[in-house]
Formats: sequence, structure tokens, C-alpha cells
Amino acid sequence: MIRLKEKYEKEIIPALMKEFSYKNIMQVPRIKSIVLNVGMGEGIQDIKLIEAAVKELTTISGQKAVITRAKKSIAAFKLREGMPVGTKVTLRGNRMYEFLDKFISFALPRIRDFKGVSPKSFDGRGNYALGIKEQVIFPEISYDKISNMHGMDIIIVTSAGTNEEGRSLLRHMGMPFRN
Repeated sequence: MIRLKEKYEKEIIPALMKEFSYKNIMQVPRIKSIVLNVGMGEGIQDIKLIEAAVKELTTISGQKAVITRAKKSIAAFKLREGMPVGTKVTLRGNRMYEFLDKFISFALPRIRDFKGVSPKSFDGRGNYALGIKEQVIFPEISYDKISNMHGMDIIIVTSAGTNEEGRSLLRHMGMPFRN
């Protein structure tokens, strides 16, 4: 069984039930999915950048990433409808727990001058969004083999109703929030 999922079921659910005085176990917030998104504006000129980003995101997540395409044409950016502009992957189930465990345990400590993640990045419904400047913080990515540096957005979608519940869930899972 996945380490973080086991911790959630054995330790976090009872702690959250006590903290928020839930009467039913189904009221306890849980993580629904994690979305990893890479926007590549430079990919308009060079399709190889998008293909490299897909390969890296697939390596990081353990699941095949899909190419996202422009919905509208924007003349100022020389962008036409349907052109590739980025890549994304949505993780659910065991892969989601494996990624979150790896992200919290290995990737976040590798960020330079890391003081914790912002506790204010919640959307009002318990979902958490986080931006990363470099993909090399993940141990799977070799610094020598990357073509260019890019960042990514990580969105953690929870079933929590409020920011306070979502923050408490992520704190119990080990997310290092700033004070």
C-alpha cells in the first residue's frame, strides 16, 4: 500500500474527525486529484520544446501527459487556434498519492532558499495551487538531459468545503506551510 494513503487512512482521518468534530467518516476532506500543468509559450515556434515538456512531465508523474492546444487565435502573439501551447496531466488514485509523497518528501526540500509554501494559495473551496520555477527539483530529471528550464503549476483538488479544512488536510499530510 502507498505510504501516504496508509497514513491518511490510519492517522489523518481520525485527527481531522476530532479537529472539526465530524460525525461521519464521509465528511472528512480527501484529495480528489492533482493536476500538473506546463505552459510553453515558446512552443509556438519550436514543437520540440513541447515534446520535451511532455516527456519530462510523463517522467515526473508516471502517467502520459497530453498536449494542450490554444482555444482562440491571438494575432499579437502569432497564435492560431489549435496550436500546441503546453502540456498537462491529471493524477488520481494511487499515482496521486505517490506523486504527493514524492513531492513533499524529495522535491520541495531541493528548492533553493526554501522557507515553506504559501498558506494563502487556496481558492476558497479548499483547493490548493502552487507554482514551481524549475523542473529539476524532481529527482527523476537529470540536469544534463534537459533542453530548457521551465516551471509548472501544481493544483491539488480536495473535497474540503473551506480553505481551513483544506489547509488542515494538507498540513497533516506533511505540506510545509510558511508561518
